[in-house]
Amino acid sequence: MIPWLLAALSLCTPGTGLPPRHMDSVIRMVEALESPHAGVTVTVAELARALGGCGTPGCRAVLGEPPVVPTAPPALSPDRWQLLTRLLHRDAAVPGAVLAPDGSTVALGPLLAGIEVGLRRAGGGRVPVLDPPVDALYAVTIAEALGTSFLLARAGAGATLGPGGCWDDVDDPQNYTLLGPPSPVPDAVANGAMDGVLLGNRLAGDPIRVAELLRGYYGTGNGTEEGRPPSSYRRRDFGALAGPGKLEEEVLAMLRVLRALPPTRELLEAVGAEEEAAIARRAARDFTERYVECPAIVPRCMWGARPYRGTPKPLALPLGSVYIHHTFSPGAPCRSFAACARAMRAMQRFHQDARGWDDIGYSFVVGSDGYVYQGRGWHWVGAHTKGYNSRGYGVGYVGDFSATLPDADTIALVRDELLPCAVRTGRLRHNYTLRGHRQMGHTDCPGDSLFREIETWRGFVPCPGPGGSSDDTIEAEAEGRV
Repeated sequence: MIPWLLAALSLCTPGTGLPPRHMDSVIRMVEALESPHAGVTVTVAELARALGGCGTPGCRAVLGEPPVVPTAPPALSPDRWQLLTRLLHRDAAVPGAVLAPDGSTVALGPLLAGIEVGLRRAGGGRVPVLDPPVDALYAVTIAEALGTSFLLARAGAGATLGPGGCWDDVDDPQNYTLLGPPSPVPDAVANGAMDGVLLGNRLAGDPIRVAELLRGYYGTGNGTEEGRPPSSYRRRDFGALAGPGKLEEEVLAMLRVLRALPPTRELLEAVGAEEEAAIARRAARDFTERYVECPAIVPRCMWGARPYRGTPKPLALPLGSVYIHHTFSPGAPCRSFAACARAMRAMQRFHQDARGWDDIGYSFVVGSDGYVYQGRGWHWVGAHTKGYNSRGYGVGYVGDFSATLPDADTIALVRDELLPCAVRTGRLRHNYTLRGHRQMGHTDCPGDSLFREIETWRGFVPCPGPGGSSDDTIEAEAEGRV
């Protein structure tokens, strides 16, 4: 494999005892570097490039050779300077990834590269014109990474996108471990790239200090309870700004640029024009399906799940049904990563300790923070709808929705994103049926208001379903009451 790609294929790093790898830490460093007495002669984005945040051939072709690596600025303590250097140094084992307040993990390289393009455009700075022409904002954030990833996998070997991962401690994140085989575009890089496009585009039209931009976009404090930050809308906003046609166009243009660069020329030697176009089309399609049309799902290790008790029973996919629940208690919707993670842990404790189940009963739980939380997940039988657990997924909304509804975005998270995604990925049949929990047992779940809402959804069936199979009868009825 080409040596400069090796750094993109791992996001796990040993503990360092440095400041936590929170976005908050980054914002505080940026704030210090932007102060009038910082003693820094380059912008924060240029400093990031000097430290290796834009070390790939395509990024260097677009933004130019990086400045000379500076000495530690007096505005940063030795610990903060060491953290920043580790987060951005391309020769390190890890591309710098940090935990954002919304619970997502963001790679700093593409984020700050996009910010540099925005700053240059806002200030009339020079962005080289390449042949063929590329949109610099997409080139340095996502187009090169996508093109390279799908080039490497063109023979059918290797992952092209993902995986996600988990931090060792969300309060003091130091180590981030991937949950599967690595690709050049793991979830952290995808998040950083989408954020880089969105924030670079905003800076180009409304130049403000980078610290102010980051603070407003990500929110402040990992435990903020003040509602959804703009970063939790990154998939929706990126999709609105960069449709698949735009993304395909930019990946194709970047592949043609890479063909002329010595480090990447060998990847394209045997690739003709038709195959090049097919690679760009597939890359844009797959990225859009995974990161724009499907919702982000918070894995169990991120919300602090206990281990499953016993041996999970596999589901036979695709399933034919979905059962909608509300948790009833917690009765208030959770509107932040910290609050939703607490609710998940509380429900799991109740289901395991009070009900005696092997795990949290739901397949998935929906927060009002913009995220779906993994319960039993796509592949394991849950304990959500007595008699029907092996036939369908149980999806529970956090809150009591007897008299009120989840907000429109939270309703759409399941109706317009999770369920269509499950169909596209082969986990749910295209002609699936959807019912409220009350139709399958003696319960008011999912509450009168939410039930009236799901009556309007695709697949809703007004009558009760058939009896469950005999292997479901050992499962208890679950309403998630905590």
